[in-house]
Amino acid sequence: MAKFGNQYKGESYRLRGWDYSSSALYFLTIVTQNRECNLGYIESDEMYLSEFGKIIEKQWYRSFEIRSELFLDEFIIMPNHIHAIVKLDNGDDLNFPVEMRGFVVETHGRASQQQPFIRKPKSISSFIAGFKSAVNSEINNYIDENELTIPIYNRNNHFFQPNYYDHIIRNKTDYNRIKNYIINNPKKWDEDRFRAK
Repeated sequence: MAKFGNQYKGESYRLRGWDYSSSALYFLTIVTQNRECNLGYIESDEMYLSEFGKIIEKQWYRSFEIRSELFLDEFIIMPNHIHAIVKLDNGDDLNFPVEMRGFVVETHGRASQQQPFIRKPKSISSFIAGFKSAVNSEINNYIDENELTIPIYNRNNHFFQPNYYDHIIRNKTDYNRIKNYIINNPKKWDEDRFRAK
């Protein structure tokens, strides 16, 4: 799989000044720690989930059941990452092109002192944090119940990389391009730079 927009990474590229509790469509990518392919495997362009992958899928769907502000669009679980389009609707209108509500343009010159990060409720970051926490707990339960000889996941041993990639979908063209990318992801697994060698 080729890099998405030549910048597909497991890090967060948060738009400075954007309020991530604003209603919008978001393209998200979450990658396993060390890019370990423990979510399943690709065969004949189809994804087959491992037991861990099934836990991820269950928690993923549950995240949208318990959060009234979140709506799931297209998504795929790959052997070592998840791609998804997620709609966040906190009551402000969502139209294309996305209005840059709450967006603060940085001024040139001397940078002002950075404000400490505060995770807002009903935001993309609070959703991702809650999802990752639930995944750690359920996978740890699975490890215990099946007496697996692998370390449990905690603050010092994450199942997923601590950060994630996010992109605010700006228009219909952007949306269609990303949706097709997600749908066709399993077919391009042989080209994926995150694929285990």
